[in-house]
Amino acid sequence: MVIVLLIILLVSIIVTSIKKSNKDKQSQTSAASVSQSMDGADTSAAGSDSLSSDSGAGVDAEGSSGSENDSDGNSSGTGSESGSTGTGNSGDASDAGSGDTAGTGGDSSTEDASVSSEPRQVTISVVGDCTLGTDIYFDYSTSLNAYYDMYGPSYFLENVKDIFTADDLTIANFEGTITEADTRRTDRQFCFKAPPSYTSILTEGGVEAVTYANNHSHDYQEQGFSDTIKYLGEGGLIHFGYDETAVYEADNGVKIGLVGIYVLIDFMGVAPQLEANIKKVRDEGADIVVAIFHWGDELDLEPDYYQYTLARMAIDLGADLVCGHHAHVIQGIEVYKGKNICYGLANFCFGGNMYPTDMDTIIFQQTFTVTGHEVAMDNVTNIIPCSVSSDLYYNNYQPTPLTGDAAQRVMDKLAERTSMLQLP
Repeated sequence: MVIVLLIILLVSIIVTSIKKSNKDKQSQTSAASVSQSMDGADTSAAGSDSLSSDSGAGVDAEGSSGSENDSDGNSSGTGSESGSTGTGNSGDASDAGSGDTAGTGGDSSTEDASVSSEPRQVTISVVGDCTLGTDIYFDYSTSLNAYYDMYGPSYFLENVKDIFTADDLTIANFEGTITEADTRRTDRQFCFKAPPSYTSILTEGGVEAVTYANNHSHDYQEQGFSDTIKYLGEGGLIHFGYDETAVYEADNGVKIGLVGIYVLIDFMGVAPQLEANIKKVRDEGADIVVAIFHWGDELDLEPDYYQYTLARMAIDLGADLVCGHHAHVIQGIEVYKGKNICYGLANFCFGGNMYPTDMDTIIFQQTFTVTGHEVAMDNVTNIIPCSVSSDLYYNNYQPTPLTGDAAQRVMDKLAERTSMLQLP
């Protein structure tokens, strides 16, 4: 009897010991989970604190200021028929991680948790007016088309390709049309068009994305406009402008929202479109928003009221970088609420004029650091002074970085134009 009692007592002690051990393990697991949650909260708080701190000429062969500020016959909302956002992301653009339709991926809490654990960087390059092709009434022998026939598509951007392929995204203004249509507009002097194969000038040079929201997008009527969007997509270029937006996903998963606004018809009337487009790309998962404007007056060295007002509005609405063009000359750069506004990027690969009076231009680069979905306010920029030509005396349609005294001259010009800004 005593032996039975001893056996029962021993079994009871063993069971109690096992239960205590399991309870201790559960307690340790719970403590580890709480610790990880606190670490995540600290990371989010740090990102929040970072965000709260603020820290020429080449006229389209007209040779007169302001002659391109005419209506292109369409409201700023045109382009809505161009299809879904991020269309045409094939070829080279797909290889670069741009083939995703805007807003895909990144919605699960598991993915968000893994993304927020480590900072990621992307470098974005932006350049000004790229007119690929020519006006049919220009002298063919000195046109961009003649150079294409002589040297092929890789010639044009070969001197900047290393810069564009080293970044994560290069954005240009595509000013003109890609079409075989013959019916040009009759209400303007100069109309530009290029064959579909000319998209390879950009893709072979390392350009991934273009805005087409500008005053030459309808040079060949609605047919030319719809052809342009079609051929840009088929050529492997991300395209955006007017009501079409795009979201580009870099190799490291950072998503860049692209918004293109044409100002020269509706002026402040584009404000609702700007607000809707920035919200749209944010809703589609954009971590960084780049707003590109076509605005201002040709040859003006200073921005006008609409440029100042819309640029700041874009940042107030959530843009992280604002860039513009149309003046065909360099304009100043403002830092507003810790974010950059490049008012005028001048020409770049520009088939509109073989003898521009000002061939100076720049490549504007900014490197963004994104932790989770928070963008650091560190303002890491790199401005590369260039000429639209590798020849000193005329435009041979081959943008080229400058060095030495020539580079310093362009940087001094940019500094002077920046000092001229009449900030509201």
